[in-house]
Amino acid sequence: MAAAGSAIGLGNIWRFPYICGKYGGGAAIILYLAFVFLIGMTLLLSELVIGRRTGSTPMKAFEIMRPQRKGWRYVGLLGLITSFLILAIYLVISGWTLNYFWESVTGTLSSIADGDFANHFATFAASPLMPVVCLVVFMVLTLVIILGGVQNGIEKVSKILMPILLVLVLLLCVRSLTLPGASKGLYYLFHPDFSLLTWEGVLAILGQALFSLSVGMGVMIVYGSYIPKGDGLFKSAMWITVCDTAIAILAGVAIFPAVFAFDQSPDGGPGLVFNVLPVVFNSMGNVGSIVFGGAFFLLLAVAALTSAISLLEALTAWGADYGKSRKRSAIILSIVLALVAVVASFSFDGGILNDNKLAGMSFFDWLDKLTGSYLPPICALLTIIFFGWFMKKDDIHDELSNHGVLKISWFKVFYHILVRFVAPAALIVSLVAGIFT
Repeated sequence: MAAAGSAIGLGNIWRFPYICGKYGGGAAIILYLAFVFLIGMTLLLSELVIGRRTGSTPMKAFEIMRPQRKGWRYVGLLGLITSFLILAIYLVISGWTLNYFWESVTGTLSSIADGDFANHFATFAASPLMPVVCLVVFMVLTLVIILGGVQNGIEKVSKILMPILLVLVLLLCVRSLTLPGASKGLYYLFHPDFSLLTWEGVLAILGQALFSLSVGMGVMIVYGSYIPKGDGLFKSAMWITVCDTAIAILAGVAIFPAVFAFDQSPDGGPGLVFNVLPVVFNSMGNVGSIVFGGAFFLLLAVAALTSAISLLEALTAWGADYGKSRKRSAIILSIVLALVAVVASFSFDGGILNDNKLAGMSFFDWLDKLTGSYLPPICALLTIIFFGWFMKKDDIHDELSNHGVLKISWFKVFYHILVRFVAPAALIVSLVAGIFT
């Protein structure tokens, strides 16, 4: 559940449904399923194998597998740097979800005129105080869970948060599907229109499938190191992938029928969450704004928290691997992360650091581009090359079969086709597309 929570993030709830709706509905979903189960799951399984085989965090894992070529450990280091930067971005956005949850349940959002939500969000994001308070609160929540340890912290909380996440998304689905005109939203999401499936759409779907599973940042190597030797890694990877995909599809069912029922635009991307959906909830009256709006933003906060936990755990485990106590590592990392997130928060239009640009972009946008288009595909590509061309084939087979206990008739296709050729090719295409778009 912790690993599934890592994979299930904010992108599942607003980006996946939007991409599917824009690029052919059911046609895009069919392509996404092919990508996520063939390529995404291949990458996920490779990281789980590396983690459990070595019982270590990314840097040490690469050192253990290839002690004579220590340069590979820097692939693990790059993954940890990627985790750090992604978490810094996540803190900012997660702070927004906490603020909107609070404003929903207190009735603040219900008092805002429909046309003013974009201005409301812009004013909030540029504020020097509230976004910082919210991201610090979120950082503290994440830190407290990590300080509880793997079993008493992450495991216990994941067993609570993941069912809550599922209940919330199902609750929102039921409400959304009972609205008049909801069928238009379902048509938008599921109707297969292959004429809309452009090359740009294929790349967007591929990118979402590859990075929806938290691969390319070292997290799944860490979680792989926690998986008991008797568990089937294929089964674990399948459950993570199924949960991740199911929540993404359910999120689309929860969002788009409501959006169409109240004649709102479905093509808002991230703006859909903070600018359009509050209009939808307000249209349902006070109950809609407070109860269903509050439930939706709580869903976002829970999805963000489960992902943030995994990212901070990967970093904390790395510190513990090199002789630092978990507590000290987690606290120091949290302080530094919060500082970086504050700088990113101050870089929005109207913010304190708005005039300071990197490559013509705000610090937040620069980090978002770096962690969205470059670092994860580079890390995932280097990891799958290491896994397919430098790890011993017998070691991989031994780990996947639990030392010969499990029958893995699919191994030849997995190793010789998906690992060595298909997954690297898909990552190269995704990386090149990210560079030129």
